[in-house]
Amino acid sequence: MNSNFRSSIKSILFGGACLVALTQSAFAIETSAREAYLIDYTTKTVLINKDAEVSMPPASMSKIMTAYMVFERLKDGRLSLDDKLPVSEKAWRKGGSKMFVEVGKEISIHDLLRGIIVQSGNDACIVVAEGLGGSEENFALEMTAKAREIGMENSTFANATGWPDPGQRMTAKDLAILADRIITDFPEFYDVYSEKSFTWSGITQGNRNPLLYKNLGSDGLKTGHTEEAGYGLTASAKQGDRRIIMVLNGMGSIKERAEESARLVSWAFREFDNFELFKAGETVDTADVWLGKEKTIDLVPEEDLLLTLPRNAKNKMTATVNYVGPIQTPIEKGERLGTLTIAAPEIDTVEIPLVAANSVEREGGFSRIVSALNYLIFGKS
Repeated sequence: MNSNFRSSIKSILFGGACLVALTQSAFAIETSAREAYLIDYTTKTVLINKDAEVSMPPASMSKIMTAYMVFERLKDGRLSLDDKLPVSEKAWRKGGSKMFVEVGKEISIHDLLRGIIVQSGNDACIVVAEGLGGSEENFALEMTAKAREIGMENSTFANATGWPDPGQRMTAKDLAILADRIITDFPEFYDVYSEKSFTWSGITQGNRNPLLYKNLGSDGLKTGHTEEAGYGLTASAKQGDRRIIMVLNGMGSIKERAEESARLVSWAFREFDNFELFKAGETVDTADVWLGKEKTIDLVPEEDLLLTLPRNAKNKMTATVNYVGPIQTPIEKGERLGTLTIAAPEIDTVEIPLVAANSVEREGGFSRIVSALNYLIFGKS
């Protein structure tokens, strides 16, 4: 985090002056992707939003949801990596990208996950769907229900593979929510997404995620492609203590997907940073108290204040504390008393609640009279 930035913010607040935004920088960036969504993982700040809530065919990026369903069962103990599932004729016959399973064989969850994540095997997805849901259709209903449960309001699933179907729809924003949940909920399984190859039945296939082969900190997640969807990628990358999540779809070629995804990841890390303003409970400002046993009260945030901003934001920012004072007693610790407002060119204004650092009791009767007279005469509470 940037300590100089914290000093600048405190200078703004306590020096009685605000930094003035004299110029504007180009915050937005164009992309050739038809849909695009890029966020900071920690702060959830949106850096790119291009039709991110428009329904779209997700193609094989759907398989992130299939894997989520497996991870959930592994975590809660309903399933183990050593458990095996049988291969049906439907799974064996399925076209498109394949793990190359053999009908009648049983395959471990450990291997099926790599077949789904690394090899993008449609056949592996169907094995999992039939084994865990009874049928692919039932499993797709479970996927849709789980999507709603974790906040993916605009996703519906007709299958476990992403095979073209009018009922198979997601949004770029929903895919970002799903990627976030995979990383957050299942850190013990997430590293599968960074595996670059997997061998099954003597056939070695490489991970299709182009960012894994570049020095950008990428460690997941999944590509997708159909004629209707175009070329897509749901990706995450981490550099230092920052992680970003990006979803792109609707690109025209493998080459475009590789180049555009690398360009946008580099931009996100180069142009933005996370800045720590205040720690939870750290004094942002001090307000006068009306008729209290203490004369002032510290205004503090309840949580650490971390913002994702352009790197040059401190030169163009305003920061103000707003509250109605003097603040009347009694005051309860944690009571909301004011707001810290952060503004800069081309970013949404951020309003952060400020609360009482401690409780302040009301003065006794005689003391209240003296304090009231002091305020009327001298302007002091």
